[in-house]
Amino acid sequence: MKYINNIFLVCLTLVSVYSFAQTKDRTSDKNFDRYWYKKAAQQYESAVKKGDTSKETLMRLGDSYFFNSDMENAAKWYGELFSKYENDLEPIYAFRYIQSLEGTGNYVLAKGIMKIYTEKLNDTTFNVDQLKDNDKLIDALRNLQPWFYVTHLSSNSKFSDFGAAYYGNHVVFASTRDSSVFTTRKYRWNNQPYLNLFIADTTSGGTDLTNVKLFSKSINSKYHEASAVFTKGFDTIYFTRNNYLKDGLKRDAQGSNNLKIYRAVAHNNNWKNLEELPFCSDDYSVGHPSLSPDGKKLYFTSDMPGTLGGSDIYVVDIYADGTFSSPKNLGDKINTAGREMFPYVTKNKIYFASDGHLGYGGLDVFEATISDGTFSKPSNLGRPLNSKADDFAFIINETTQQGYVSSNRAGGAGDDDIYSFQRDKKCVQSIQGTVTNIVNGTPEANATVKLYMGEKVLDSVSSAEDGSYAFQTPISCETSYRVEASKEGYEGQENVFVSPNENDFVNEIPLQIKHNLIVQEDGMLKIKIGLIYFDFDKWDITSKATVELDKVVTIMKEYPAMIIKIESHTDSRGRDEYNMELSDKRAKATKDYIVSQGIESQRIESAIGYGESRLLNECSNGVKCTEEQHDINRRSEFIILKMK
Repeated sequence: MKYINNIFLVCLTLVSVYSFAQTKDRTSDKNFDRYWYKKAAQQYESAVKKGDTSKETLMRLGDSYFFNSDMENAAKWYGELFSKYENDLEPIYAFRYIQSLEGTGNYVLAKGIMKIYTEKLNDTTFNVDQLKDNDKLIDALRNLQPWFYVTHLSSNSKFSDFGAAYYGNHVVFASTRDSSVFTTRKYRWNNQPYLNLFIADTTSGGTDLTNVKLFSKSINSKYHEASAVFTKGFDTIYFTRNNYLKDGLKRDAQGSNNLKIYRAVAHNNNWKNLEELPFCSDDYSVGHPSLSPDGKKLYFTSDMPGTLGGSDIYVVDIYADGTFSSPKNLGDKINTAGREMFPYVTKNKIYFASDGHLGYGGLDVFEATISDGTFSKPSNLGRPLNSKADDFAFIINETTQQGYVSSNRAGGAGDDDIYSFQRDKKCVQSIQGTVTNIVNGTPEANATVKLYMGEKVLDSVSSAEDGSYAFQTPISCETSYRVEASKEGYEGQENVFVSPNENDFVNEIPLQIKHNLIVQEDGMLKIKIGLIYFDFDKWDITSKATVELDKVVTIMKEYPAMIIKIESHTDSRGRDEYNMELSDKRAKATKDYIVSQGIESQRIESAIGYGESRLLNECSNGVKCTEEQHDINRRSEFIILKMK
């Protein structure tokens, strides 16, 4: 997204007054702080050639290319930066370096940086998927089967064209194509004209746009307009513009001009009552409006206070009288420490662009399901819709599965271009669920959950702190799959199911695991350990016995609400009364040892010996049996009475 790359990471537009907070008194820094990145990059490169390889110079040199989506040069100079100052950099620079590497298609090195920073940044609050160990996930993402057919529009110009919006049988979009009759005003970030809204006719099937012309003189100004959306009856427009009305351009305390969302209503083939929305501010940017299908909610992008990253997606309710609720952040399921932008909302889906969720490089388009105001884990829509460049401003007609997306990928006509797409109408679904402990029902974090089709592993994820998991890989309808949970020291469970014949269905597949020492026998849960060895005619706890009893202690500490009872049994050899007394002493000695290891005595309801009264086989008095058969009856049992 070369033109609008940092619309919320830094303030987008400075017209005649600039920030004067340079790090050094030199022209390159002044140009950088003015966001004249192309010129600044040339000057920083010249400084490096003259021997200036300071951290600040390399940071700004990499940033100058990164902010203009020149990932080849950004990766080169971030690489230099990391080779010299790896241990003295903020997480944002690891993130930008990985983004640059992905943007050049160097996923091998990107994965290596991910692995390094997974270990280094365990305590960081900069939460993006690119700073996690995602070897398997990024490989699964790259192996996703394509389900979009993408077509470049011949109507794209050599400048920036992006952000299509439906307007009846027309499309409205933003462009920097030159529409001036006289002098063309240019924006110094990229030396292109300012953005205006244009309108175009759609061709049959939506594969191209024709008859492109300016949208409305009452909407377009001498500054930027972009990202429009219309109410269902096309009687109201919401759009993004610089902080500008008839009283002039407004700036914040640093001299920066931010973005705002404006609203206007249709009247006699014109737009009237132009006003900014009340939750906008001179001090931060608000833009990229999107309406819910019923027109009762407005989603948008902002870097307002409380934002988790460079920009987040927010929502407000639109009341019947045209007023709005306070903005609500969509939360960390959608938003990350990176950038989330360009929301588009349908009946039960939200689509948005993000560089914080795991993708192919730059901004990718993601989708998440909306259910009762909550969101599923976002899924990457895969290639070729997404690329290693910036892909954003996705809109779709979910009836025809046709729509438009914007991208600055290689092979386009200009900086940003609009592409039409047809989504494969094949029936696809997703899988999510929760891993819980079969014994007490508590969520199990860090369980490995694998998706199989036959014997082939399609995806593998780890359960979150709340036990939840979701696969990135879409599945087909009416197909048999197997989902399996496992965890070291635990016995896993698998769930085999056949997906229904319903497009976009979310399969909720619960899974359970239990500690491999907890078993179910005779309708009871028991802690199953090896034989507890006692010396002949003794009940003292031997060193061999402690090895097994320590397993019971470990289990009881892992399940602090667990209450057990202890039963000790002998074989039939010896007198009945003697066996009863010996086993009872052994049961109570067993309890005493467990309590001595820190387990509260009240958690052991009873410790009773039953002698030979509860044999498990026919080896009773007078019956000749082997030693192995007698061993079956010589046992201590730890019966679980309560878990929670």
